[in-house]
Amino acid sequence: MPDLHLNKITKQFTQHTALHDVSLTVEDGEIFTLLGPSGCGKSTTLWSIAGLHRPDSGSIAIGDRTVFDHGRVNVEPEHRNCGVVFQSYAIWPHLSVAQNVGYPLKLRKTPKAERDRRVQEVLELVELSHHARRYPHELSGGQQQRVALARALAHPPDILLLDEPFSNLDAKLRDRSRQWLKTLQSQVGVTTVFVTHDQDEALSVSDRVAVMDRGRIRQVGTPAEIYEHPADLFVADFVGTANIMPAEVLRADGTHALVSIEGLGKPLIVPHTDRRPGPVRISIRPENLTIHRDGHTTPPPGAITTKIDNQAYLGDHYRYTLRIGPTPVVVTTTQPAAASELTISLPPEDIRIFHDEANSNQETHHASVH
Repeated sequence: MPDLHLNKITKQFTQHTALHDVSLTVEDGEIFTLLGPSGCGKSTTLWSIAGLHRPDSGSIAIGDRTVFDHGRVNVEPEHRNCGVVFQSYAIWPHLSVAQNVGYPLKLRKTPKAERDRRVQEVLELVELSHHARRYPHELSGGQQQRVALARALAHPPDILLLDEPFSNLDAKLRDRSRQWLKTLQSQVGVTTVFVTHDQDEALSVSDRVAVMDRGRIRQVGTPAEIYEHPADLFVADFVGTANIMPAEVLRADGTHALVSIEGLGKPLIVPHTDRRPGPVRISIRPENLTIHRDGHTTPPPGAITTKIDNQAYLGDHYRYTLRIGPTPVVVTTTQPAAASELTISLPPEDIRIFHDEANSNQETHHASVH
């Protein structure tokens, strides 16, 4: 399967710029996810690839074939060979499962015997061969979603485009569908672009993720890179749960920074590759805060004991809300708290430092922690 290249794609709707110079490469055979809040431009990017939106500038290539180059090339959607699964599935209620799946082949005037063979093939692939004669109203939501996916694969696509395909499913079915899709995609090997606002979905399904915000790409990386080494404060805050606190870099040498965090009595030496002193914000994940229980560990300098404001039992872990200085902080643990207070510390290696967003182009991160 070919790879996909977007170069400096922009798109404007009336007074709103949906995409600002979006450039990215999706590697051959990978699941690449566009992740971001509503209105960030992820669906506009997907529809630009499919040919359903025409960008105002830039170029798009599928393998060595240019399908869009502003002012020069604009291949029609039906000739881009993209398989598309819509959020609403868009399967026809008056056609059977087999007829829905075979419709793209019928449009291409594929001979009936070949068409029937291919329909049977893809229905077996999506585990629906025994439902071929059923109609959409006789299927569950998850089965309808698989029909839409089978239809997108019926005429083998160069690129598979998925627009929040699991958003209409309940939580358990959504989780099973993610696992099933990842297994299916590894079997088929088709280059896939997946759009979602669900962070769990992006982290569990993807080979790589592009986090988008207001028409721009904030960071591209593996799920682990995105979660553990966010490029900026937006990514840290949007992907997963992050405790974000005001702090100040007292001094820095390009390898470490001495950081004063409001509410902690002792400054911490934190790995950091920026030399700038001054006000910053730090982030740390709830699971990375260390809880010091009586008699188990000796609290390090800078540990604090603080009252638990709120608590929740979530089956496989407990979540506690407390305060460091004026800032509410969430900490998670598999063990319940034995009292109304917790003694916690912030491991310096798990702290991320972020300077003012206005200076984000100069921002540097935790190279030493990789």
